Amino acid sequence: MGKVVAGMRQKPAFVLAMLLLVYVFNFIDRQILGILAVPIMAELHLDKFQYGLLSGLAFAMLYSTMGVPLAWLADRKGRKLVVAASLAVWSGFTALCGLAGNFTAMFLCRLGVGVGEAGGVAPSYAMIAQVFPPERRARALAIYSLGIPIGSALGFLLGGYIAQHVNWRAAFIGLGLAGLLFTPVFALAVREPEAPTPVTPQAKPTFGEVFRILAGKRSFWLLSFGAGAGSMMGYGLAVWLPSVIMTAFHLDLVQTGQFFGFLLLTGGVVGVLAGGYVADWLGQRNRAAYALMPALAYAAGMPFFIAGQFVSTAPAAFALFLLPQALVYLWLGPVLTAVQHLVPAPMRATASASFLLINNLIGVGFGAPFIGLLADKLTPAYGADALRYAITIGLSCYLVAAGLMALASRYLAREWVD
Repeated sequence: MGKVVAGMRQKPAFVLAMLLLVYVFNFIDRQILGILAVPIMAELHLDKFQYGLLSGLAFAMLYSTMGVPLAWLADRKGRKLVVAASLAVWSGFTALCGLAGNFTAMFLCRLGVGVGEAGGVAPSYAMIAQVFPPERRARALAIYSLGIPIGSALGFLLGGYIAQHVNWRAAFIGLGLAGLLFTPVFALAVREPEAPTPVTPQAKPTFGEVFRILAGKRSFWLLSFGAGAGSMMGYGLAVWLPSVIMTAFHLDLVQTGQFFGFLLLTGGVVGVLAGGYVADWLGQRNRAAYALMPALAYAAGMPFFIAGQFVSTAPAAFALFLLPQALVYLWLGPVLTAVQHLVPAPMRATASASFLLINNLIGVGFGAPFIGLLADKLTPAYGADALRYAITIGLSCYLVAAGLMALASRYLAREWVD
């Protein structure tokens, strides 16, 4: 992309708002399977492990692995166009999910969604880091990360409503087409940000150069595997906790969508924003705070998720889930900012994709299948409660995440790149 002259630069807030809208579509399409588990499993005759594969590994395989080459392409050729093309691809495959007639067809469509979404996130991180100064990056990345709770909430609310009043296929088709319609709006409205320092073709980083830098940074590996452990449980909860709540409190699809939609819009939004703003404040004084905050949040949230599954009413469960829902989203602003500052500016999209490769392959790829398989194994002994006990066992992942984040805090200051 050509340079944007100084007088034509877009306001950072506008760029951030447009990227946030794209991210909302990302998570609507990614998380819609959570609210549609019951009707899809019934119509396609799937067990919990198969549905976990659709929610996890089918999406994560190409989502994780394609993210690195697409981010490298974005660093070299232009980040905006990669984001726009990715939005079109994942939205198209989301619509095609509504036409799937069996497990194999749905699996292939979810692979396509994963390929599309692979190119959306890391280039967006780099664009945000490009237009916001260091002292405002954590809160800017936190605002961008609001796409996770907002998109997930809309996926639950809209997916549940459409599925109950039409069918689950219409939910996929309608929401996928909405993303396709937004693609040209984004492509025409957003300009490629001007690099703060021009990068010549000879100076553009190679894969090997980025990986050599990251390989020597212990904080990168600890942050990545810590986030992966936390995401493993986070995505597992997003897929399976709605089924637990629906069964335990006899809710329909719309009521379950409202339960989780409002839970994400309150707890999730507060947690994401708090993480970004507090990290900007504490992190300027002590870089270790970018990892210590998530460590404490993961550990504190786990007991509330356990307790919320075993209460007798839906309002009590909502109240118990509200605090941990905020706490487990708190990591986004601090950790994403820290990853941006482990490499020089021209390498940021590739570094972010490397982080996402680990985080998503572990978290998205194995969270839902692990809990689904565990629930299938526990069913002979625990019957309808098997899924609840499988989630309870899986919540130990948050303790692993807390320990790895705490270790990462020991190395951040010395490995930080301004």
